[in-house]
Amino acid sequence: MNKWLLSRRAVMKAMLVGSTAPWIMHSSAFASSCDDHIVRLGGIISPEAMNPFATWHAFWPLVFTYDFLVGPDAKRLSDRKGFAKAWSVADDKLTWTFKVWPGMKWSDGQPATARDAAFTYNYLRDSIGKPDELNGGWNNTSGLENVESIKALDDETLQIITKKPTRWVIDNQIMIVPEHIWKDISYADARSTFHNDPPLVGTGPMIVSEFQQAQFVILTANKYFRGGAPATAGMILYFFKSADLIAQGLKSGDIDYGFFLTPAQWAELSTTPHIVVNESRIEQRDYLAFNTLSGKGAGSTKALQDPAFRDAIGYAIDEKVIVERARRGHGDPGVGLVMPVATDYYSDLSDIRRHFDLAEAARRLDAAGYRDSNGDGVREDKEGKDFQLELICGTSGNVEIPIAAVQLVAGWLGQIGIPVSVVQFDAGALRARYAAPENGGGGWDLLIDSNWLSTRTGDLLSLGNSKAIGSYNTSFWTSEKFDALVSEAEVSVDLKESSQLVDQAVRLIYAEAPYIVLCYPTLLEARRNDCFDGWGTQDMVSMQSYFPLDRVKPTSK
Repeated sequence: MNKWLLSRRAVMKAMLVGSTAPWIMHSSAFASSCDDHIVRLGGIISPEAMNPFATWHAFWPLVFTYDFLVGPDAKRLSDRKGFAKAWSVADDKLTWTFKVWPGMKWSDGQPATARDAAFTYNYLRDSIGKPDELNGGWNNTSGLENVESIKALDDETLQIITKKPTRWVIDNQIMIVPEHIWKDISYADARSTFHNDPPLVGTGPMIVSEFQQAQFVILTANKYFRGGAPATAGMILYFFKSADLIAQGLKSGDIDYGFFLTPAQWAELSTTPHIVVNESRIEQRDYLAFNTLSGKGAGSTKALQDPAFRDAIGYAIDEKVIVERARRGHGDPGVGLVMPVATDYYSDLSDIRRHFDLAEAARRLDAAGYRDSNGDGVREDKEGKDFQLELICGTSGNVEIPIAAVQLVAGWLGQIGIPVSVVQFDAGALRARYAAPENGGGGWDLLIDSNWLSTRTGDLLSLGNSKAIGSYNTSFWTSEKFDALVSEAEVSVDLKESSQLVDQAVRLIYAEAPYIVLCYPTLLEARRNDCFDGWGTQDMVSMQSYFPLDRVKPTSK
């Protein structure tokens, strides 16, 4: 199927430029040509819909079409602004004022103003507490409970007043949508039946014009983009199930940029003519989760609910070896919830950090009452049952966790008398297993998975937030103290204070050990250099915004 998709390039060119040329099967006329000025990207992604209120899994491609009010990139890079050109907070730390770009237009030519931003936020906020609350997609109500009012003072000025100080106002990643498209969509439809079929209407540089699930999305250049129409004719984003096809497409010239490459592919491409490779730190963390449930959905042993048992397991895992052997050096060893790229919040926890020591792990298990009483090499729990833990894993849509990492963890646990059986699932089946117990989740013991969100405080601490059970909190762990720290951190405007609160939360959950963070992988990406210029340097393509599709241009020849 993917080979056929790549052969459709000539057809897609015709669609992008408005031609009535017939669909040509298996044509290779444009297979390695730079003349069509269409940027082709490939990744292991699987969006199921184009409605940001109903899906979590369409960040790509929606981020190229819809703007955030501010967004992560805009806070750190002056050339990557979102819907708002500038923003400020009053001395009361409650009143935020945003200036949107003057004269900005939606891709259909309608004015894009502060009133559209106010509509987007109020559309979500007004759904809170209703049967069809908009809490099931990328655009959701989280954080809006702390907002007092949202209004457009004029076409270029948006005012948001919060009930208490919070950085959520500039940290949130809600995609701003046009009021004239969404105002008549009911909440029930917005969260379910309204597909938001292309062509979409947005303010980003590239507009989704066709979507074929599990295959590709076509985007056309937005002639009304505030920075000027992109210099390319458009963009095609291919959805691959394997990094092999991405690597093949880069070598053949069928795609211009690919990400989620494996270390072996990345190394090979680094010596391939006309290909430039890059490695960048991202917000992903790979982790081992313990099923801490009791009652419905609980694992096979109560030991999983015991912090002493979980802490002891932490000494049996060598995070450095996971990076060196499973990821071939492409990553940083795991420590706490916060990844190194979140520089404002990261700590290596050097004063409390565990070290790899199988003997120490065994000693701590003995001290906690989990001994091998009959000398058969298998420890027993406090009920006298032999350990035999089920470890589930699978695909996640993030940088793939090598099966070698799973095998290393299982091997180390076996060496300390905790036998493990590994069961692999596809992405959908895996998500069903760690769903909230009332929705059928649980019943497993250990989970190896990954989480890739943003560097805002709520996302950094999401693995332990009791409100995120069934989504990001895959261990089902709860702590009133942790939740209180999350709440405090999310309403703090002062970065130093927020950092201190995050550090307290990170240390608390590290000691309780519902998770062992295995690794912070780096993103391995590559691009061709024979068709387009203007790619990023530290990050070829941002994983947090539309950059650089607003500035990529055909090479000069």
